[in-house]
Amino acid sequence: MIGIIGAMDIEIEHINAIMENKEEFTVSGALYTKGMLNGKGIVTAVCGIGKVFAAMCAQTMIVKFGADKIINTGVAGGLTEKTDILDTVVATALVQHDMDTTYFGDPRGMISGINVVEFPCDKELAEKISANVEGNLVRGIVASGDCFVADNDKKKDIAETFNAVACEMEGASIAQVCYVNKVPFAVLRTISDGANGEEMSYEKFRVVAAEKAAKVIINTLKEI
Repeated sequence: MIGIIGAMDIEIEHINAIMENKEEFTVSGALYTKGMLNGKGIVTAVCGIGKVFAAMCAQTMIVKFGADKIINTGVAGGLTEKTDILDTVVATALVQHDMDTTYFGDPRGMISGINVVEFPCDKELAEKISANVEGNLVRGIVASGDCFVADNDKKKDIAETFNAVACEMEGASIAQVCYVNKVPFAVLRTISDGANGEEMSYEKFRVVAAEKAAKVIINTLKEI
């Protein structure tokens, strides 16, 4: 069973539209759709914004639906000149840039209790996703936090501290849940704005980004 967690309804809609044998379940207010696609059992959900909702979704997929792999898709802001609008980032690892216990001598981003800063993505799964990306592909660390990062100084700080190429609000919490449950995961992001703040209209972006990401995931399912 492969779990697919989206950050936007439109991304999951593309996948759900061609899913076979669909069943819907509501758990803790979130809608999960279970079925078959390209011969694989999948379960999809839109997790909601922020790390807590994303973590709840990942845990539910693992515990209730038996997901043994999880793919998280969505959008992210670019942090370096390596990324431009509509580029695709496939994460090598995830970090939580807003986790800070440096007062106690810990490195910034370290998750207390498991003493991890970087949660590495499953290499095989990430490589299969990368192979299906059309257009510019960027591999690198993605940083997550419960804040929308628009300030250029903050972007620079996150990029330099964690060597991150993009930032968003969900991926690293999904990574943490998968890490403690020993479930392979991968994170796919479409860049919504460059490091210098350049953007395209949201309505245009969301349609193009969703179509790109869904196509990558659908094609990847054929190879898992």
